[in-house]
Amino acid sequence: MPLKRYFDFEGRSRRKEYWMFTLLYALLMIAAFVVVGIGAATSGDSGELNALGMLGFSLLGLIVLIFFIPSIAVQVRRFHDQDKSGWFVLLNLIPSIGGLIVLVFMCLEGTPGDNRFGSDPKGANGRR
Repeated sequence: MPLKRYFDFEGRSRRKEYWMFTLLYALLMIAAFVVVGIGAATSGDSGELNALGMLGFSLLGLIVLIFFIPSIAVQVRRFHDQDKSGWFVLLNLIPSIGGLIVLVFMCLEGTPGDNRFGSDPKGANGRR
């Protein structure tokens, strides 16, 4: 869903949407790192990466570029779900503890019912 809403910084997102997006991103990054590792292991003693290692680094760069904007957008929508400003994403820039603070916020449940950012994404079924 976050990739479908690539540049959508409005509205609200459920915790499930955020964590499924994060899981997909982590799995793709792990796969790319495995390709880099295999390329490095098979490059021999020359110290240079072979084509497989270069492909892995290219995949890493591509994944980061593709997922950069959607990751910010889904975090903004998660903050909106908690009736907080999307500017709270800037907490990530605080060295050492900023990412931990945002992680805690991403685990918190959103406000029930409508808020100033839109209707409740969990709908009438009451499940998150």
